[in-house]
Amino acid sequence: MYNVGDSAEFTKVFTEEDVFLFAGITGDRNPVHTSKEFASKTRFKERIAHGLLTAGTISAAIGMKLPGPGCLYLSQTLEFKAPVHLGDEITARVEIVEVVSKKRLRMKTQCFNQDKVMVIDGEAIIVPPRQGEEAVRTTKSNGEGGTE
Repeated sequence: MYNVGDSAEFTKVFTEEDVFLFAGITGDRNPVHTSKEFASKTRFKERIAHGLLTAGTISAAIGMKLPGPGCLYLSQTLEFKAPVHLGDEITARVEIVEVVSKKRLRMKTQCFNQDKVMVIDGEAIIVPPRQGEEAVRTTKSNGEGGTE
């Protein structure tokens, strides 16, 4: 069902609102993300998005596209390669690099900005959805089958 080389992408533009919502939800109000004045004095010269907020695009690509609804994350490595500025368009690309078993996929996970600069490099281990589970979860998320 899943093959080495299968891939998917998810793209999002990061806004000021995204950064402030993430800061509020997580409690990470580091001023490099939230204060123009503070950030202007850093090596970045302007506010940057949280690394884990950016990594969330990888989760979206995996959870919504490949292997999709019903899968489970087991692990994720992340190497932050470049900053993500407010207004950047980030594309997460996930690719199956090994089908470990019917119950495990190893995936290359990367994020690139609109200039094709890699901002995150990593790897994930995923449990794909059980046969039939993907359709059930998709139907339920569309409001057609009740709630979980």
